[in-house]
Amino acid sequence: MYEKIVIASDLSEATDHVINCIQDLKQMGSREVILFHSLDIKCLYPSQSDLTQFGESLLYKQKELLKRLGFSVKVEIGKSGIVQDLCRIVEEENASLVVIGTHGRGMAFDALLGSEAHKIMHAARFPLLIIRLQRVEGGNVQKCAVDRLSFSKKILYATDFSDTAQRAFSYLEKMVERGAHRTSLLHAQDRRRTGEHSLEQWLEFNAIDIRRLEMLKSSLMAKGTREADILLTYGSPAAEILNVAKRDDYSFIIMGSQGRGYVKETFLGSVSNKVARHASLPVLLIPALR
Repeated sequence: MYEKIVIASDLSEATDHVINCIQDLKQMGSREVILFHSLDIKCLYPSQSDLTQFGESLLYKQKELLKRLGFSVKVEIGKSGIVQDLCRIVEEENASLVVIGTHGRGMAFDALLGSEAHKIMHAARFPLLIIRLQRVEGGNVQKCAVDRLSFSKKILYATDFSDTAQRAFSYLEKMVERGAHRTSLLHAQDRRRTGEHSLEQWLEFNAIDIRRLEMLKSSLMAKGTREADILLTYGSPAAEILNVAKRDDYSFIIMGSQGRGYVKETFLGSVSNKVARHASLPVLLIPALR
C-alpha cells in the first residue's frame, strides 16, 4: 500500500533517526524511497553553492542507510520551495506517502510551528506521516519519540465519522490485511455541543456512535484483526485523542486530516492539526478527496 514513499531530509542526524524509525513500513509493502531535500530548508551548509561539496555527501550517507535497511533509493533536490517540490514529486513519482520529522537541526518544520510545516499539512493531497523527534537529554541530538513505528503494536484510529475519516479507515483496513492486528477505535464527542441537546438526545447519540464503532470493529474483524477496542469519550476532541494516546502502548495515530465542517481557511485550527502538533506518537494524516 506504500510501495513508494518520500522522506523529507534536512541533512541532519535527526533525519537518520526518522529513517530508522520507519523501517517497518516494509511490512506495509514499502520498497522504494525518494530521499528529498529542499534548498528552502535551513540546514548545515552556509549557502546553496556549498550543496555539492557538503549537502550531497550527507544525502549519500542517508541513501546508504536506507539501502542497508532494504529500500531502493532515489535522491531528489528541490529548488522551487518545499511544498511545491513535494507536491510535484508525489505526482510525478506516484508516491503513496510522505514522511517528515517535526524536529531536527535547522528543519523548516521545527515543532510544527514553522510556516512550511503548516503549508505542507494544509496543501497535502497525499498521506502524510509526521514523526515526532525529541532532544536527547544533555545534548543536541534528536531521536524519535518512539523507538520504532511498529505494526505489531496497537494502532489508534480516531474518527468523527466524516467521509475523510472513513477514507482513513480504509487505509487502516489495508494495514490489518497486511498484519496489523491490534487497534483501538476512538470517537470523541465534542463538549461544545452540550447546550444544544437534552440528556435524552445525548443518550441517543451515544447509542448511535457505539453502533457506528461496532460496525467499524466488525469490518476489521472480517479483515483479520485479533483485537479492536471501542472507545467513546467526551470533551475537546483533540485533547481526548491526545489523552487516549498516552494510555496504552500505541505505535501511531491514524486519522483524516480534515473532518466535519472542514473549511479551507480554518484548517490550521482543526483537530488533526492540533493532534499532529502535540502528539508524542507518530501521526498518519489521510487527506480528504479534493
